[in-house]
Amino acid sequence: MKSLVRPWTTPSPSLTIHPNLTSTTTHLTLPNSFSLFSSSSSPSRLFSMAAASSNQTVSAPKFQGGNKGDTDVFQLIQSHQEKAARLPPVEEIRTVLDRSLRGTLSTISQKHDGYPSGSMVDFACDTDGSPILAVSSLAFHSKDLAANGKCSLLVARDPEDRTDLVITLHGDAIPVSEIDQASVRSAYLARHPNAFWVDFGDFQFLRIQPKVVRYVSGVATALLGSGEFSSEEYKDAKVDSIAQFSKPVVTHMNKDHEDDTKVIVQHSTSIPVDFAYMLDLDSLGFNVKAGYQGNTFKLRIPFPRRAEDRKDVKTLIVEMLRAAKPQVD
Repeated sequence: MKSLVRPWTTPSPSLTIHPNLTSTTTHLTLPNSFSLFSSSSSPSRLFSMAAASSNQTVSAPKFQGGNKGDTDVFQLIQSHQEKAARLPPVEEIRTVLDRSLRGTLSTISQKHDGYPSGSMVDFACDTDGSPILAVSSLAFHSKDLAANGKCSLLVARDPEDRTDLVITLHGDAIPVSEIDQASVRSAYLARHPNAFWVDFGDFQFLRIQPKVVRYVSGVATALLGSGEFSSEEYKDAKVDSIAQFSKPVVTHMNKDHEDDTKVIVQHSTSIPVDFAYMLDLDSLGFNVKAGYQGNTFKLRIPFPRRAEDRKDVKTLIVEMLRAAKPQVD
């Protein structure tokens, strides 16, 4: 089903200024929801596209200085981001969950008359995207799930940024069968290698069978994107093959090639950013947190073509740097 709104396509886009910041330092929050609404693919059963109910919005971003050059920077961001290649929405969500390690589990409390109960839990996704939990029979959420397996798992791509992607997977938690114990244990320990307690007698593995997966992005901005996928749509989606290399590549780039990342971003966007830190990557490009004149925002930087493997990621980054260097020099 086609999306109703794509970010940056409204005639007068507006952005939200964080209310907890003083008037002397304006922090621009660009909605990160453009990763969910590309022109090549759209989310299934879009259920809400609305402006945030905040009265602290402005019709255009106010960079420090507030001159025409600042507006030009916003227009450059707008033009670049709406064309940047991104994963299909369901594939992005499937990939984010697969690479995540922790979330908030909500259960139906047995102790408190059926009120919702929340717990921070570690998890690992099975091959079909089902989250796997290692739970102790002593934990309240284990007792809740034993009585009623209906639950949800909330995962934030960036817990420090409420405008970034937040995913809620609704499903039924069931014990892992004896025949699957060994493979599930291996999959869980591959993501949590220090979880020695999984072999304790009071622990067991549970699998959350997805029923529906919902997402929201752009909260507290003027562009709110949200939608949902069925269990079948979610399970049929593929995990991006390059995302597994995100952590080592990003760590290396931020440690040893920070200036190179900035140069690539400047060349790709034509924005004279003051800094750019790589956040994550996939086969179609990478995301950065960038700064310009005291303002911070996130940008999507597309590769020239799809990356085929980890070696190809290096090849593409080198190509992008070489293309950018002559312009900088």
